[in-house]
Amino acid sequence: MDYRTGIVSSLAEIGESDWSALLAAQADANPFLSYAFLHALHASGCVSADTGWQVAYLALWRGATLAAAMPLYLKSHSYGEYVFDWAWAEAYQRNGLEYYPKLLSAIPFTPVAGARLLAVDGAARAALVAALLRRQETAGVSSSHVLFPPEEQALQLQEAGFMLRSGVQFHWINEGYADFEAFLSTLEQKKRKNIRAERRKVAEAGVTLRRVRGRDASEADWRLFHRCYSNTYAEHRSSPYLNLDFFLRIGRGMPHNILLIIAEREGRAIASSLLIHSADTLYGRYWGALEHVPCLHFEVSYYQPLEFCIAHGIATFEGGAQGEHKMARGFLPQKTWSAHWLAHPAFADAVERFLERESGGIEAYIDELNERTPFRKGE
Repeated sequence: MDYRTGIVSSLAEIGESDWSALLAAQADANPFLSYAFLHALHASGCVSADTGWQVAYLALWRGATLAAAMPLYLKSHSYGEYVFDWAWAEAYQRNGLEYYPKLLSAIPFTPVAGARLLAVDGAARAALVAALLRRQETAGVSSSHVLFPPEEQALQLQEAGFMLRSGVQFHWINEGYADFEAFLSTLEQKKRKNIRAERRKVAEAGVTLRRVRGRDASEADWRLFHRCYSNTYAEHRSSPYLNLDFFLRIGRGMPHNILLIIAEREGRAIASSLLIHSADTLYGRYWGALEHVPCLHFEVSYYQPLEFCIAHGIATFEGGAQGEHKMARGFLPQKTWSAHWLAHPAFADAVERFLERESGGIEAYIDELNERTPFRKGE
């Protein structure tokens, strides 16, 4: 079947209706793939050639119909990815080779698994993979990387010549709990005691919490959140990836997917977290504070979201990248995937050997974590 292939520098070239129609055909789509979220990243300037994320989406049309596409960026660094390849870049540099630019398929700054090979059917997906292979061969890049695809798509990329890499995240599963105490009752006694103590410290500090759904969030709420978010980056001597324009855009464009949690003390807001959700999954994304209160981060970023999941029947809470400390709060390890292609044969061989060793270590790590379950025996 004939397809017309294009490189798209803005989702506006495709249009919201065509993009949404393509997403509707995906089993592994999530709010981060929505036109509102991705276009907000581009239109706000958070993702651009100037920030090292040159938009270069790969798109295939069948006649006038968008048949397949993938979020794709030409990267000049490895920031904001959460699958770390700094050592690979350093090895290239030591040998007088350029690692950048590279091709990256991912949701910028967002370590959330979901479809990367978007297609209306299997034939279009196969054509998209073939187009990616042609693109990476002709683009003059050192490598291409597909981060956090579902396992099925990772295996399809492996068949096409990519090397697979696995990682670990921690997710909370809602077992139909009636309330937060019902969830706590399933944990080991020490874990229950520690969580209650952490929540008590926040309450005794005079902090109150409110949850603001996206449809009810005011511009003042968004400005507060951005101030908290930016302040926390500054305290860590870092620059935030996202600007106020981005947050205002997603607030307008996808309010039904947004939850803000705001902490206040003595009538003044002091901290906030932003979470994105679908009907069945809550994703912990960003947080920030204007002053330090012991254990406030856990309350705003974990316990309030868990209560929200229980109240609204949300099945899974993905708490973000990494973090063994999440296990003490009822999160369990889940395997993630990424797929990698390197143009240089010798480096590709070296990375393949490294990934084989790393894969064995990841499997052993997951087994070890599962033996340290936070739940009472029999739960």
